[in-house]
Amino acid sequence: MPEYLIFTLVAPMGSFGDLAGHERRGSHDWPGRGAILGLIGASLGIRRDNSTGQAELGLWQTAIAKLMPSRPLRDFHTVQTVPSATSKRPDTRRSAVTAAGQKINTIITQRDYHMDCVFGVAVWGGTDAPAVENALRKPCFVPYLGRKSCPLSAPMAPKIVDANAPVAALRLVTLPPFWPRDGTGNNAPDSARPLLIASDAPFGGGRVETRWDVPIDRKVWHFGPRQVHVSTGRELE
Repeated sequence: MPEYLIFTLVAPMGSFGDLAGHERRGSHDWPGRGAILGLIGASLGIRRDNSTGQAELGLWQTAIAKLMPSRPLRDFHTVQTVPSATSKRPDTRRSAVTAAGQKINTIITQRDYHMDCVFGVAVWGGTDAPAVENALRKPCFVPYLGRKSCPLSAPMAPKIVDANAPVAALRLVTLPPFWPRDGTGNNAPDSARPLLIASDAPFGGGRVETRWDVPIDRKVWHFGPRQVHVSTGRELE
């Protein structure tokens, strides 16, 4: 049977980059492939300007199971903007603000989050799964769920398993010890009955979505499209 590396992501809050505009940073309700690869890369200590390391990360395929309903949360920020007429092609934001002087505008921007995040993750197809497993146990850089303000609240509990498909592998993820498992709570997660599964590989039923989260160039934040196969818990039963 194929080999999968599985782990769990648990956090009070998470943010999973939708297409970002100037005044709003939206969020999907589950992390995409780019988020998972970024977390693995951070754990391994692969920096954004490491082209070889980033290319190796791109070999991994992903499947994500949403195990618990998440509630949306919106935060508001005030941001200073510089009129383009005051600074032509500045080298840095600081130089643009300095050149603008008192001619600075202030706008309100929005940041979207999701609360009560519990996800199971399965990855396969990459190189040196044992090294990635060890890195997830002892990450080089601090892992977080989308933004630095969203730290994990439980160990990722990575392990390598054999399974006949990503969906079967996701059923084997380790749930955090402090979560209810007896079915008495409405929000008790159950890895065997996910609310949703999104996978790079088709697994029958569901729908196909296009998401722009394939890293092309980390230096300039360029991402490309990919197809993801999505099914809800009912469709999987």
